[in-house]
Amino acid sequence: MEEKTKPDMRRGDLVRVTADAWFAGGQRIWYDATSADVLPDDEAAARPGVLKVFERTTTAGTDADAVWLTMLPGFPDGSYGWAQVDRLLPAGLGPRLYVEPVGQGDSDKPKRYPHSTYGRADLVEALWRHHGVGRTVVVSFDYGSLTLLELLRRQVVEPDRIAPSIAAGFMVNGGLFADAHSHPWQGTPMLRSPLGALGARGSQHSSASFIRGWKQARMYSRDYHPSQTELVELWSALVRRGGAMFLHDGAGFVKEHRRNATRWNLAALARELNGTVPLYVGGSDEDPYEHRQLTAARERVPEAQIITFPGGHLTTSEHPNLLADAITDIASRHGVGPGTPTADETSV
Repeated sequence: MEEKTKPDMRRGDLVRVTADAWFAGGQRIWYDATSADVLPDDEAAARPGVLKVFERTTTAGTDADAVWLTMLPGFPDGSYGWAQVDRLLPAGLGPRLYVEPVGQGDSDKPKRYPHSTYGRADLVEALWRHHGVGRTVVVSFDYGSLTLLELLRRQVVEPDRIAPSIAAGFMVNGGLFADAHSHPWQGTPMLRSPLGALGARGSQHSSASFIRGWKQARMYSRDYHPSQTELVELWSALVRRGGAMFLHDGAGFVKEHRRNATRWNLAALARELNGTVPLYVGGSDEDPYEHRQLTAARERVPEAQIITFPGGHLTTSEHPNLLADAITDIASRHGVGPGTPTADETSV
């Protein structure tokens, strides 16, 4: 089944959520990456090397049996990439959990940290345990899709392990097949190079340096021209707590995917899941990074529902309304609720 969304005529001049407002709406909690545990303050004080990670949740009045909505972020903007989508989701759609991996957003930025998809999946599971999540719909954007694929693989190979059940997965503009990446040289290949490391250091101290490189990376469609304010807010989220080096340090995920091509192959996972986890794949018309993934998904995973968005790679910025509508529909369909829009949301 395939759905093609129409250009979003409501987009207009959206009131954008600032980075400071986004991070003010969450909290930093203690996390031990070695044991993959969220820790209380007193226990964290007794353990060397523990970190603080940012999370943002809506949990008021949560029933123990509630189906959660878990939102996994993209590279390199982290959870702030969801900010414009979040404000357009129905207020009661949840409970919701926004994950911020180590190295991104308001999470700690330790030097020489071994960034990996496995580590990000460990963090997600730790947060699920911390919040008592029993069942969840997972939405991933960009490289967060690799984390979702790893979580699905764990569900397949260890069906009896104590972990939440994934009710459905929605992967947007992400890498689903290692042989279908098409990242232009201005993107992750350049960022992972020594030149990319130099540029990352410069971006920490200069929004102009970051914005120049970001525009060259072809993140948007030809018709979308982000304002200076939008780009500066993105930069401020990225460099928070000295985080610009993640542009370089975290850019190795494509090579990591190729090393784990069999384990993180969506078609193989779909066969092994045998319809127990509904799969949704979203892609954008002018995405130079992962447009080949849509073609591959159509051919290799016929049971997945394909949703095509207009615009470039950053659907989260270009068409947050369309993405919010799709997330609301999928989440509501699989037990997350309630999903009734507010008056303000229907008038946007």
